[in-house]
Amino acid sequence: MKVIYTYTDEAPALATHSLLPIIEAFAGKAGVDVETRDISLAGRILAQFPDRLTDAQRVPDSLAELGDLAKTPEANIIKLPNISASIPQLKAAIKELQGAGYDIPDYPEDPRTDSEKAARASYDAVKGSAVNPVLREGNSDRRAPASVKNFARKHPHSMGEWSGESASHVATMSDGDFRHSEVSLTLEEPTELRIEHVAADGTVTVLKPAFPVLAGEIVDAAVMRRDALRAFLAEQIADAKAKGVLFSVHLKATMMKVSDPILFGHAVETYFSDVFAQYGEDLASVGADPDDGLASVLTALEKLPAEKREAIEKAITASYDSGPALAMVDSDRGITNLHVPSDVIIDASMPAAIRSSGQMWNAKGEQQDAKFVIPDSSYAALYDETLAFCREHGAFDPTTMGTVPNVGLMAQKAEEYGSHDKTFEIAAAGTVRVVDAAGTTLLEHEVAEGDVWRACQTKDAPIRNWVQLAVSRARATGAPAVFWLDETRGHDAEVIGKVRTYLAEEDTDGLTVEILPVAEATRYTLERTKRGEDTISVTGNVLRDYLTDLFPIMELGTSAKMLSIVPLMNGGGLFETGAGGSAPKHVQQLVRENHLRWDSLGEFLALAVSLEFLAEKDDNPRAALLGKALDDATGKLLENGKSPSRRAGELDNRGSHFYVALYWAQALAEQTDDAELAKIFAPLAERLAAEEATIVDELNSVQGKPVDLGGYYYVDKAKTDEIMRPSTTLNETIAAF
Repeated sequence: MKVIYTYTDEAPALATHSLLPIIEAFAGKAGVDVETRDISLAGRILAQFPDRLTDAQRVPDSLAELGDLAKTPEANIIKLPNISASIPQLKAAIKELQGAGYDIPDYPEDPRTDSEKAARASYDAVKGSAVNPVLREGNSDRRAPASVKNFARKHPHSMGEWSGESASHVATMSDGDFRHSEVSLTLEEPTELRIEHVAADGTVTVLKPAFPVLAGEIVDAAVMRRDALRAFLAEQIADAKAKGVLFSVHLKATMMKVSDPILFGHAVETYFSDVFAQYGEDLASVGADPDDGLASVLTALEKLPAEKREAIEKAITASYDSGPALAMVDSDRGITNLHVPSDVIIDASMPAAIRSSGQMWNAKGEQQDAKFVIPDSSYAALYDETLAFCREHGAFDPTTMGTVPNVGLMAQKAEEYGSHDKTFEIAAAGTVRVVDAAGTTLLEHEVAEGDVWRACQTKDAPIRNWVQLAVSRARATGAPAVFWLDETRGHDAEVIGKVRTYLAEEDTDGLTVEILPVAEATRYTLERTKRGEDTISVTGNVLRDYLTDLFPIMELGTSAKMLSIVPLMNGGGLFETGAGGSAPKHVQQLVRENHLRWDSLGEFLALAVSLEFLAEKDDNPRAALLGKALDDATGKLLENGKSPSRRAGELDNRGSHFYVALYWAQALAEQTDDAELAKIFAPLAERLAAEEATIVDELNSVQGKPVDLGGYYYVDKAKTDEIMRPSTTLNETIAAF
């Protein structure tokens, strides 16, 4: 078995240039092979178009390769955060690659020719959350390691104070959304399904050709009604103005990569309704797409004649003046909540606001109460209840609060939100139906033009495995396990039936296992957390994302410090390294002043568990010692305050890598289980300790000046190596070892 270390994007990829040589050197002494696979956005794009590239430019389809590996017992994959590309990000990556000499096609907005349709299909396979469904052939076990939790208790991060008078609140739809329209069923026999649109005149259009489903599989369908959404958004805009709070929209345009950009576009159009009513045709004529955000509209304006452009700019300013103040992504640069759909991702933006007194930033760079607009009501109660709890009880105290690990249902592309290939913006009024191989209609909705309809699937085997994993974690920890499921929701009702069946097959004597809807589960968990008690959340894929950001950000200050283990269903292991939501800002700082504040703690944690997993599989005791020593080194790193600083000139990501190497070597040299291994690492530990001052000076002295990575989505590897490995002394020491 090998360790497969993934090369991804942005800050995690930059950190890999510094950390990987250290990993390879240490692992080699324990007979462990480490290989890399490029699953970055740029790498995934290039893999789609081998016929258009030269021999030197072609790259393997590493994601497909890892997808196959994940289905085998030999899988041992360390997966770093990657870009889940929104359309603007995808277009930017394409443009960068084209500028670097790669003959790849533009992204076809409205594909008409066969070649455009083929290109669109290739890009659709890359955008959004394309990586995770391929690799996640198991359910997730995500938790704060004891060392990290203990450190947070000893050295608590800042938490904003809450006022009982806070006007911040969640607004969500009470009808016409996915939650209220969802219908679901469990298939008794295997079959093939197809999705059709039937127009008012009886014309049938196949939206998705026949695809296989298994016996016991859950299939759902739901619709977001455009008119209801627009009315809701208009009401919330007016209410935010009346209440004097910031207007902010919170979606997940990366995971819900078809539906949520459309919802985002409706928010842009509704806020700037006067602009689009008066100048909609002019904007459309130059390709302004509100689904890509206000930034896309402003960029497109440059193509209009000066007089028309100025008139539209004045109309936009008038909308700002007459509407509520918008929450800001970057107050200094005037970047609003409505500029780019991938700038405000709900599972990162809502916890950050809750940690910051329930407020967001306004145009003056000051915190202000906000209206958090979450159109679909499926999971809005999570944040609504948390706001209410903090308003009543104040901010959580990291020194005393409990922890909330998560067991997440995500194996075999388990869906609870509709995948992009089964989500459609409806072109004409009629009916959308799901039909089986015999022609029987299983699910259907009446739809209007502009509605967003989606379907999703969840297989039976992952649910059984999910229940088993939840019971196993409850027994191992003694904490109650809570399934966040609502019997009044179509999808959840079907899942609950299976959960009860499979729980009956497990030994749950002495365990507390609950099934609660989102609002009740949130209150139950928050109350226990406040008392310092631990609670295992057992959720589907979307709530897994939401909860494993919300609670870690309150507990630890960041979700990047979580340990995410995915026991793959066929015996392998996938080890994920935390969240990458802040990665873009870290890259910007590096380029500006050669300081990378990305914290590789998640990588350290995942690697340690990966080594222990390999040791057990291959009966390699040295790999186990390597993993244990890395855990010890990580604890020492935290206690000694050697995590990256936020300020240039101080220890950054590269410096923390040096210290983890030093402490790792010392732990191995001091261990007594393998004298020969200790003897191998002792000289390295001694040299690193002796050269500490020199190495740290070399790492810190390069900071403060701009650097050129040669690209953002597709960096120049040689330049990046030079930037991320600036200590000649450290490089020579590792190379000699």
